[in-house]
Parts: sequence; C-alpha cells; structure tokens
Amino acid sequence: MSFGTMVAMLGGGMLKSILIYFCTLAGALPLGLLVAFGRMSKNRILSGIVKVYISIMRGTPLMLQLMVVFFGPYYLLGINTGTGYRFAAVVIGFVLNYAAYFAEIYRGGINAIPVGQREAAQVLGYSRSRTFMTIILPQVVRHILPAITNEMITLVKDTSLAFAISYAEMFTLAKKIASSHATLMPFIISGVFYYVFNFLVAFVMERCEKKLSYYR
Repeated sequence: MSFGTMVAMLGGGMLKSILIYFCTLAGALPLGLLVAFGRMSKNRILSGIVKVYISIMRGTPLMLQLMVVFFGPYYLLGINTGTGYRFAAVVIGFVLNYAAYFAEIYRGGINAIPVGQREAAQVLGYSRSRTFMTIILPQVVRHILPAITNEMITLVKDTSLAFAISYAEMFTLAKKIASSHATLMPFIISGVFYYVFNFLVAFVMERCEKKLSYYR
C-alpha cells in the first residue's frame, strides 16, 4: 500500500475522531455544569445521587463505560440497536464520562469565588441567576480554563478508545492497516495527527487564557 493511499484511508478515520471530539465537548461542557449544580444542591438526595454518578464515571475505565452503553440496551432491555447505534454509543459514553470530570472542575471553580461577592450582589438587588451569569461565571471560566484545557487535550487521545466497540475512527483503522500490511507507518501517521491536534488545542486555549487574564 502506498503512502498516499494509507493517508487517504486514515483521513476518513481522522474526521470521525474529530467528530467524536467536538460532539463530546458540545455535550459534556453544558452537562457538566448541570451536574455540578446537582452536586452542590442543598437537596441531600439529589446531591448524593450525583455524587455516586461522578464516582462511578471517574472510578471505572472509559472503555468499560463504552461497552456498557453499547451492549447494555440489548443485554439489559432486549433492544436490538444495530450497527447504526455505534456512533451514538461512542458519543453518549464520552459525554457521560467527561461531564463528570468537567462537573468537578466547575464545582472547584465556583467554590473558589469568595462568598462576599454573592452577598454584595444580593445587597445590590441582583437575582441569583443574574449574580451567577454576570459575576460568578466569568470568574469561574477564567479560573478553570487551565484544568479544562488539560481535559480537552486528554480527550483528543481518548477518542482512540472508540475501538472498544469497533467504531472505525483513526486509531482503529491504523491498527487494521498495520496488521494487514505489517508496517508501523499507520501508527506514525496517527501519532503525528494526535500531536498536531493537541498542539492546536493547546495553542487556542492558551490564547483564550491570555485574553481572560487580568495580569498579562
């Protein structure tokens, strides 16, 4: 197999990896905020349920979670999902997993904001929602951006775990090509892709941090 043909084959898997990445962020970032609110709720039942969810998502392998999401409907409910469900299972598994991590990052950022700021906003007549959106959230975003960046970089590499349910993203295709043609070149190409993708993510997020920082 020529180098050009190999790159072309991996290109389709590369697009699937990128799609997993952005779909995960689109779902996990807002869901993580909702989970953080549940974790911080004064309702002990809700807070306890969310705490267990976070513990399970962070305490078990993502690969295992993908398998549960993909095979669970059939073995637990007898629902035959078919191969078309494979991509949806990947996204659901990734979103549920990363939402738990983002939730703890959000919670740490929110708790880092001095209580006095909330009290001052109440004195000025701000509602709780307005206080959060205009005063708390902008500061939280600035504080948590480095931690969010780390998770985003990890996510780039974690997209390769989709192979656990035979979803043909780039790493899965690289393994197939490498095994059928006895060459390491697909892995080298994949490694370059992951590095470049991570470099771009880190570059963009660093620019965001500089724009949000009051000290630069």
